Amino acid sequence: MNGIVAIRRLTIDDMDAVADIYRRSFDQRLPWLASTGTREEDRIFFRETVFPHSDLWGALDNGRIVGFAAIRDIWLDHLYVLPEFQSRGVGSLLLRHCQLQNSELQLWTFQQNCGASRFYETHGFELVRATETPESRDKEPDALYHWKRPPGADLAQSIDGVIGV
Repeated sequence: MNGIVAIRRLTIDDMDAVADIYRRSFDQRLPWLASTGTREEDRIFFRETVFPHSDLWGALDNGRIVGFAAIRDIWLDHLYVLPEFQSRGVGSLLLRHCQLQNSELQLWTFQQNCGASRFYETHGFELVRATETPESRDKEPDALYHWKRPPGADLAQSIDGVIGV
C-alpha cells in the first residue's frame, strides 16, 4: 500500500472509476453472481442512485482510485476494492474512515460471502440477523451487520496501524 496517500470525497466525475471498481471486485469476489449486470447498467445505477443519495469516499494510490465506500445515513451500502489491491489494507482504511465519520453503521452482505463477513466482524460489526429466504434483488440469502462506536472509544488512535504508516 505504498502509494495510498489519500482518502477523498468522490464526485460524479469519479463515477466511471467507481462503477469499474464495483464490477471488477464484484465479479472476482462473487463469481456466482458475476453475470447479473453489465458495465453500462452499473454506470446508470451509480449515476442515478448511488451518487445522488450517498457520500462516497475513495482510496487513492498515486492519484488512481483503487477502492471506494458509499454511506447513506447509517448504511454502508458499498465498500469495494480493486482485486489487485485487496488484502493490502485498503478496505480497512476506507472502513475506518467511515467509522470515524459515523457513530453507527449497518450493512447487508451475502451470507455466502464469508470473506466479507470475517472482514466486518474483525472491524467490530456484529451479526444482527441472517435471512432464510432471499430478500435481495440478487435472490441470495443475506446477513445484516451493525456497528456502533463504543462510548469513549477513540478510533483515531487505531487508524495508524490500519494505514501502515
